Amino acid sequence: MTVTMWMITQPRLPTVSFTVSVKSPVWCCYTSQTQSQVAVLNGGAVFQREEIRLGLPSKGRMSSDTLELLKNCQLSVKQVNPRQYIAEIPQLANVEVWFQRPKDIVRKLLSGDLDLGIVGFDTVSEYGQGNEDLVLVHEALEYGDCRLALAVPQYGIFKNVNSLKELAQMLEWTKERPLRVATGFSYLGPKFMEDNGLKHVTFSTADGALEAAPAMGIADAILDLVSSGTTLRENNLKEIEGGTVLESQGVFVASRKSLMQRKGVLETTHEMLERFEAHLRAIGQFTVVANMRGSSAEEVAERILSQPSLSGLQGPTVSPVFCKRDGKVSPDYYAIVICVPKKALYKSIQQLRAIGGSGVLISPLTYIFDEETPRWRQLLSKLGLKETHGHS
Repeated sequence: MTVTMWMITQPRLPTVSFTVSVKSPVWCCYTSQTQSQVAVLNGGAVFQREEIRLGLPSKGRMSSDTLELLKNCQLSVKQVNPRQYIAEIPQLANVEVWFQRPKDIVRKLLSGDLDLGIVGFDTVSEYGQGNEDLVLVHEALEYGDCRLALAVPQYGIFKNVNSLKELAQMLEWTKERPLRVATGFSYLGPKFMEDNGLKHVTFSTADGALEAAPAMGIADAILDLVSSGTTLRENNLKEIEGGTVLESQGVFVASRKSLMQRKGVLETTHEMLERFEAHLRAIGQFTVVANMRGSSAEEVAERILSQPSLSGLQGPTVSPVFCKRDGKVSPDYYAIVICVPKKALYKSIQQLRAIGGSGVLISPLTYIFDEETPRWRQLLSKLGLKETHGHS
């Protein structure tokens, strides 16, 4: 066959096009100007780039929530042109942001075209298919919560079917007339059914508006992402017990090869992970500062620690407040600082005032940096690496 290929060389260099006739799809051509940038591996031309590539969702709620997370971590994505698929994060040196469809982010992590990515766990599971080169760096970014679940009609032969076990025991499903499931998850769907012993099942691949499939007679059930379940109920569908394939939310994922082989990827991953952890740990936490009269810092600390909700992250900080009386400087009061979760805030303030706290000041926390995030140690363990001075 005849294949026409276009190759874009470095900036300010001309675009080179050429045509070659081949008998098999082997890509092995490059110009002298780009020879130093290209390596031919297994018949494929791979650009030896130096920049680190981060894939982000290009559209929808997942995209806006991801950008919001990065912004909250002081990693603002800068796009010169909103129509372009490439951007940068000024705080991360040598990092290119590429806006892609979520499934393409996973595919390009596996192909080596991306190094890092942020997508939903459902997407990683469906398109990664357990590939060991995909490494979950942070499995809970706390947005995009949903579940991949099986749903059947509330009426007809399914009226009294409320569990996966009951669905499997229905006599209607045979080799000639299998259970028909509409889904966009052509890997996870069959795997889930097989793992749960459902033999007579066929899948039709579809994207969007799956809820209409049973009513139209196209399918008996659907396997789709569910958040609140409202859309299912409005279409006379119901989830069944044991029918949840997986729980999903935003995750930070990386290419194992990139982490191990590409310069700077591990360090960038470490910085992003630390920022994510510090921000997520601070969500819903408040700093409470109050003055308390006492005979000593130890006595004040003893009073505070007698109340369970006043212990803070590791314990209260107690420091003297010096006042000048009769020409002498003495600590009549002590300032105490604790960290309190939002749900326990009012109760904590009541307890604080009950033991003598006054002048209570409250402010939301932005970041909580730990000595080292456990997820970093877990990542190094997955990669078979030991902590070094630079990452300890």
